[in-house]
Amino acid sequence: MKNTDKIYLIKSIGYTFIIVCSWLAIHIYSVFFHSLDSPIWKTLILILIQCWLYAGIFIVAHDAMHRSLFPNNHSVNDMVGKLIVFIYAGFNWEIMRSSHHSHHNYSGTENDPDYYTKTPQNFWPWYLNFFSNYFGIKQVLVMIIFTLVYIFILGANYENTIVMWALPAILSSFQLFYFGTYLTHRNNKPFADAHNARTNDFPLWLSLLTCFHFGYHHEHHLYPYEPWWRLPHRKAK
Repeated sequence: MKNTDKIYLIKSIGYTFIIVCSWLAIHIYSVFFHSLDSPIWKTLILILIQCWLYAGIFIVAHDAMHRSLFPNNHSVNDMVGKLIVFIYAGFNWEIMRSSHHSHHNYSGTENDPDYYTKTPQNFWPWYLNFFSNYFGIKQVLVMIIFTLVYIFILGANYENTIVMWALPAILSSFQLFYFGTYLTHRNNKPFADAHNARTNDFPLWLSLLTCFHFGYHHEHHLYPYEPWWRLPHRKAK
C-alpha cells in the first residue's frame, strides 16, 4: 500500500470514528440523561448538535455507497453502510444504494428517484415525494419497535425519546435534503453539464456545518469515488 493510500485510509477511519462515536455519545446522553427541565438553550443546543451529527453519519453511509469509505474493501463498506442506514431510520441498504446510483446515472431527469419533475422549484412537494420514496410501512414499524425498546426495555423517558431522538432525526432529513438535493439540483438556472448538479456557494466552514461538504455537489457527481472530506479539494483543483 502506498503512503498516500495509507494516509487516505487513516483519515477515512479517523473521521468515521469521530462522527459515529460523537453521534452515539450525544445521542445516549440526550435521550437517557438530559433533563427537559434544563434551560431551554441546553436542549436546543443538544438538538442542533444531534441533527448535525445525524447528517454526518448519513454522509458516512453515503460514502459507503460509493465504496469510498474503505477503498478496496466492499464488505466493510456494505457492513458500515447497512448498519448506519438501519439505525438512522430502518432503511434498506440495498434499495437505498441502488436508488442512489440511479440518481447518479439519471440525475435531474424523470428516471432520477431523487428528483421531482412535477414541481422542481417547490421545496415541500419535492421533499414529501423524496421522503415517501424511502420511508414506507417497514420503516414506520422499525421506528415503532425502536421506540418501544427505548422506553420499555432501556428505560428512556417518553418525552426525551420524542424531543431528543425523533425530532433531531427528522430535522436532519430536512437538512440533508435542502442542502444536498434541493439547492444542488433544482433547475432555477442552467447547469454546467449533463450531471444537472451545482455546488452551493458557501465558505468552507459553512459547507461543513450545513451538510458535511455534500453541498460540493457538482464535484461529487464528477468524482463520486471521493469521500466527503476531499470534495473541497476537488473544487480547488
